[in-house]
Amino acid sequence: MTDLEATRKNPEAQFFDILSGTRAVMLGLSEAGNQMQPNHLQPMAPQTGPDERVVWFFTKTGSDLARAVMQKSRSRAQMCVVSDDHDYHASVNGHLFLERDREVVERFWSPVVSAWFENGRDDPELAVLRFEPAEAQIWASTGSGIRFAWEIAKANLTGSEPDMGEVARITFSSAGIVGEAAE
Repeated sequence: MTDLEATRKNPEAQFFDILSGTRAVMLGLSEAGNQMQPNHLQPMAPQTGPDERVVWFFTKTGSDLARAVMQKSRSRAQMCVVSDDHDYHASVNGHLFLERDREVVERFWSPVVSAWFENGRDDPELAVLRFEPAEAQIWASTGSGIRFAWEIAKANLTGSEPDMGEVARITFSSAGIVGEAAE
């Protein structure tokens, strides 16, 4: 259940806390364009470290997303997060970079990641995408069925809108971001 007090008081820390427990997000480039720049989002597994303000993704260098990112030193990107409990949603804009950082590979390597790479950590197709978030809009609710039913009943009786949670906007701090500062 999402802590609405954390949403109000420290939405950036809450975002990374929720992201660390999320199995998949949707990730893609903001720029629409030629066939090498897909403008659709695709499911990716986020990797985050404690107190780190970037998100890492394993990919293959031949994937559409990796090839599109290779065309630029920095690509504008979007990430959509829905918590596993479906009570936290975030639309995040930032920048995406392609890397072959061995330290990141070692830190986040797992049996799940290994299943995608035939030659393991030394696979020539192995690459890492680094997402640096710049700003986000988040929507958080309690996830409580009782609270939902109460708010709907109250709204129907009073003619008011139901209070379903909190909305917050985050401008991410640059602390811990690797590489160029976000625009």
